[in-house]
Amino acid sequence: MAVNLDYIKQLVNDYKSQRTNKPTVGVLGSHSALEIGYGAKQENFDTVVVCERGREKTYTDHYANLFDHTMILDRFQDMVNQKVQNELRELNTIFVPNRSFATYVGYNNIEKKFKVPLLGNRRMLRAEERYEDRNQYYLLDKAEISRPKELDSPQQIDSLSIIKVQEKERSVERAFFYASSPQEFQKRAQERIKQGIITEEDLAEATIEKVALGGLFNANFFWSPLTDTVDFLGFDRRIQTDLDGVLRLPADEQLEAGIEHQNIEVGHYGCTMRESQLQKIFRAGRKFVETCKAEYPPGIIGLFALQGVLNKELEFVVFDASLRVPGSPCLGSTSPYMKYKYGEEIGSGGRTAIEIDHAIEQKRLEDIVT
Repeated sequence: MAVNLDYIKQLVNDYKSQRTNKPTVGVLGSHSALEIGYGAKQENFDTVVVCERGREKTYTDHYANLFDHTMILDRFQDMVNQKVQNELRELNTIFVPNRSFATYVGYNNIEKKFKVPLLGNRRMLRAEERYEDRNQYYLLDKAEISRPKELDSPQQIDSLSIIKVQEKERSVERAFFYASSPQEFQKRAQERIKQGIITEEDLAEATIEKVALGGLFNANFFWSPLTDTVDFLGFDRRIQTDLDGVLRLPADEQLEAGIEHQNIEVGHYGCTMRESQLQKIFRAGRKFVETCKAEYPPGIIGLFALQGVLNKELEFVVFDASLRVPGSPCLGSTSPYMKYKYGEEIGSGGRTAIEIDHAIEQKRLEDIVT
């Protein structure tokens, strides 16, 4: 049985929400915890980070200043244990979901067992997965946002295509590879199966798309249900291994090396887009928000991102949507767009904390959580 949303709303209404005794902002210690922790401290919130044993030092030693409370578990999945949930509720926690939270804790656990208020729409987290029926592609199509042509089978590959398949060992990662023909698909797929990167079962569930060529832009947004505002936080690009390593080699060395590269995101850097094209980005963000309201009410609360390319026809083509904290720590210091609007640099964590602050002021905490 799904978590009762009336229970969640009652929880936040019971939280002591006077400005002198705010809720605690919670986050899982991976992916984007530092962003959320920093933003929460900027707005004078107490914070709690939930860590997995052996992965906690970043949060307990190097950036302990960002977190007032630390919980160290044997496994992230232990977050659904009643003792852990009771501790989070006693702290009046509003938890901010990131990709690691969705992947390691698991969609079923989040939807059915995790009875702690989430800033965001817990029912939308699983829509990021391409194997779900009403997934991100469904939402992009409903929003009439351009995306790469999807192929039904490897036999339809007749030009450079990307195969999106889940990694075998790390479910948080996607082991993408490329092929220009059915024969090349089979060759590269079997090589990855032999290397233990993917499985036959996951390959059968893979998504195949025509490669969208153009300038890469990951557009980061925040939707506020309090004001129905869609804030554009800025763009970033992703550093990927070992793709970036291969691309630094001369072309003939790339061919000679014969490296089976993987698109594993290991970093970020900021970028901007020429102003004449920005309106297309704003329009895409708003269209996506309106679609999410209709398909997954109350909508995509808080942070999300549309990752795509601006092609030679100057069309924004989206090939991936992040339906939670996108994880882009460079935005606050590299993106000018929030500064243009609000007169100060505001990153993902800061914008999240500001929303909680506004909800407290308006006595509307129940409107920003599920």
